[in-house]
Amino acid sequence: MFENITTTFTSTKGISHRCFCVLVLLCTGAMCFADRIVLKEGQVITGKILVEKQTQVYVDIGITVLTVPKDKILEYEYTDTTGAEDANDTDDLAPKPAEVRQPPGRLYKTANLKKTTIEKCVDLVSEATVKVSSPGGSGSGFFINEDGYLITNYHVIEKETKIEVTVFRKAKNGFESKKFKKVKIEAINTFVDLALLKVEDLKDTEVSFVYLGDIDSIKAGEEVFAIGSPMGLERTVTNGVISAKNRAFEGLIYIQTNADINPGNSGGPLFNLAGEVIGVTNMGYIFLGGLGFAIPVNYVKHFIDNRDAFAYDKDNPNSGYKYIQPDRRRNKAKPEFRK
Repeated sequence: MFENITTTFTSTKGISHRCFCVLVLLCTGAMCFADRIVLKEGQVITGKILVEKQTQVYVDIGITVLTVPKDKILEYEYTDTTGAEDANDTDDLAPKPAEVRQPPGRLYKTANLKKTTIEKCVDLVSEATVKVSSPGGSGSGFFINEDGYLITNYHVIEKETKIEVTVFRKAKNGFESKKFKKVKIEAINTFVDLALLKVEDLKDTEVSFVYLGDIDSIKAGEEVFAIGSPMGLERTVTNGVISAKNRAFEGLIYIQTNADINPGNSGGPLFNLAGEVIGVTNMGYIFLGGLGFAIPVNYVKHFIDNRDAFAYDKDNPNSGYKYIQPDRRRNKAKPEFRK
């Protein structure tokens, strides 16, 4: 069989033979430039590393995309230097374990993150932003840790107990959504308009979370961006600057920004260029663009740290239950009074 093939190549004056050799070299080169992952158990995976997350790596092996947990990986390397540089740029933005601060009993984490571009920040924090839905409407929210705790506005879940959280995760061809319907109300503060929720049916699902920043570190004119689901348009990114960091309104201080804030953004995060949450978006003027407001992150920290004082109580009429009004009188005639 191979002799016949060789004869055929020779009879065409070596042209087909040369094409065959080039094809073999191209295929061999393609294999040589594949990224390489070595597992702790000794197996080797070759393919193209598409995305590298905090806890897992996505690898395209040609016929499918594998999700490889990082705790199963011994080592991995990029043969495509361009891809390696892009991944390293993203890795440089993630804080080192020694830089992360989370005292015992605290639900959220802080860290000194490096400032970068909006594009890179969105790539890091977009999966931590969620859609919060109830029979009364929908808003946004964001995870503050890997255990499923998240922050949103109180008015997003006001007088509702049936709450659904939609998580958006990166996939090969964009994003895929996953809904969780077992959501517990942990604490609410109606005055500051904040609510602490917990997704209880995560099971083996790993969630991304964000780090909380500090209001004292931001300045007017600083560039910021928001992620949410305005008007139901999921994963929408809007950007702007801080117009004022301490705008007074009804006894509270708000961050004013010209980033577009619309219905559905409520409860979502407002980020600085380090990817830190500096506020929770909660107000905007629909007919006046460039007037958006966010609850400063220091209010959020205080609310979470003192969550026991704001613990949700189903027996409290102000704790979220919706009470149905009684039917109106069907007989509208003036009642007769007997002496």
